[in-house]
Amino acid sequence: MGEVRFGVHDVAGIRFAVSPLWETVAAFRATADPGRHAVHLPWIKSVAPLREDRSLAGRIAPLRAAAASPGFTTPPPRCPLAEFEEELAPMGAAPELAGGLRSWWEAAVRPYWPRIRAVLEADIGYRTRQLAEDGIQEVFARLHPSLHWTGDRLVSADLPPAGPDLGGTGIVLAPSAFAARCHLLAGTGTAPPALVYPSRAVGGLWERRGTRADGLARLLGRSRARLLALTGSPSTTTQLAAVSGLSLGAVSQHLSVLRDAGLVTGHRYRREVHYTATELGTALLERS
Repeated sequence: MGEVRFGVHDVAGIRFAVSPLWETVAAFRATADPGRHAVHLPWIKSVAPLREDRSLAGRIAPLRAAAASPGFTTPPPRCPLAEFEEELAPMGAAPELAGGLRSWWEAAVRPYWPRIRAVLEADIGYRTRQLAEDGIQEVFARLHPSLHWTGDRLVSADLPPAGPDLGGTGIVLAPSAFAARCHLLAGTGTAPPALVYPSRAVGGLWERRGTRADGLARLLGRSRARLLALTGSPSTTTQLAAVSGLSLGAVSQHLSVLRDAGLVTGHRYRREVHYTATELGTALLERS
């Protein structure tokens, strides 16, 4: 049984992040053990040929060797919505491995990343609301069945026996679509450690949505229905305007209505606001 010890400042330093680099490694491992990742079988079947593709096999060989080691992991994410290349940069000292990671990301993960990221950000949205309403103890209580909050410690069989004392650095909580259990990523330099945990709502990740969207269009109007569908992955007002052909003003008006109805939510990242369908909005899309 392992644990992570929290101080007063550590509780205040808890934050959430998404790690495309971690997901890339975890996705590769999932293809090697489909039986433990049945929920991902549709994706695994679609990318399985890539592992044997001659042109790709040589480039991902360093990743194959590294992923076979149980002790291999990735650095903890440094910012909430890091890009893949940002996370890969610290691994520049291992160029062959970095090249293998990049090749697998481009071929097997990046084409599906908007869908994966939307699930992870929906999980973060749920946890942050829970944190605001019920406090951190309730967040940990529902994060994963293996985790238990006892006094000032987070205890789990998935944590290392000699768990760290955070010492005021806080901790990053990172949902994962491909994680089957919790993992602790050791802090590096000024970056605090990260606790990777299985995300909510992964069961519907690879489900195909129905094509009968007329009912939703009649309910919301075609422009709002289309914008709601486009927010399946986080998008800015400018991006939505470019894809939909609507003016920036029209997109802003429609997003305001969808937000007031609880169908989309906006998260500021740096200088942009990224809009994402909420659980209610996603459920409405899936039933349309």
